[in-house]
Amino acid sequence: MKLVKVYSSAGNAPTVAAIAAKEGVRLLSDEVEEEGGIHLMELMVSDDKLQGVMDTLQGLFFSNPAEVVMVVPVEGYLPRASDAERKQEDKAVATREALFDNAEKSARLDGNFLVLVALSTLVAAIGLLENNVAVIIGAMVIAPLLGPNLALGLGSALGDRQLIQQALASSLSGLLLALAISLALGFFLPLETPGGELLQRTVVGLDAIALALASGAAAALSMTTGLSSVLVGVMVAVALLPPTAAVGLLLGAGFPELAGRAALLLVVNIVSVNLAAKLVFLVRGIRPRIGSQRRQARQSTRLYLIVWIVTLSILAVVVSLITG
Repeated sequence: MKLVKVYSSAGNAPTVAAIAAKEGVRLLSDEVEEEGGIHLMELMVSDDKLQGVMDTLQGLFFSNPAEVVMVVPVEGYLPRASDAERKQEDKAVATREALFDNAEKSARLDGNFLVLVALSTLVAAIGLLENNVAVIIGAMVIAPLLGPNLALGLGSALGDRQLIQQALASSLSGLLLALAISLALGFFLPLETPGGELLQRTVVGLDAIALALASGAAAALSMTTGLSSVLVGVMVAVALLPPTAAVGLLLGAGFPELAGRAALLLVVNIVSVNLAAKLVFLVRGIRPRIGSQRRQARQSTRLYLIVWIVTLSILAVVVSLITG
């Protein structure tokens, strides 16, 4: 349940009230602000109706800069909703605006992102070298690799080229930085024989594809339902961070064949995570509001799916030949 605060001009206030009646949401208040004749109208909107209300209001506003719509989470209210209403809300998808804001923030290529990538890579590399599972898990907790991958799928779903470019830049920068750090560590630190944890990141099988697909799907599902993404962030980091660190460590230590196998695992995981996330966005009906943007989104989605499906199919064949 959300509290939608609409700061509307006097001319649009009756239309806002009509929208509330049409969408079947409760109009709690309609107060006139002292300055400018702006109406503050508060709507109690269930999660399953929120996107429809936001789309309609977006079509109504915003020629007047004083007109603003704010969505405020509601932790509790009385009287309680019926069982049928609660079940309907459980099926709700987070609004397009909320998804975009979260994706854009988590895909920003800034100092914090690069520092977290550097620290998580350093910790993961030490864990791999020492065969310490606890340290590797700790590295995955702080790895910020979930955001750019989800932003890439969301950007294609919305047909937003700027978000796609931002996500690609962050993803590539993060992976290259992790590879460079691990490569330097592999070159300068003694590694005569790779340990068990390192060797595990060189084993590529169909189970690795299944794990990465599950990670990407869980990440996208948590994003669209508004649930915590901490655990699924770790799942995505499992698929991306240790293989990247393994590639650099093995290559720097002079094991090119093993590094090649780790690189294959990394590519398989990247493709699988992004494909699964995109499929979840598609099934959940994430798309732009405006018709012209929808056509662009359909084109980008079609291209996105073709590229990832074809690439994953080729990789699956390669993996089958190696393991067979």
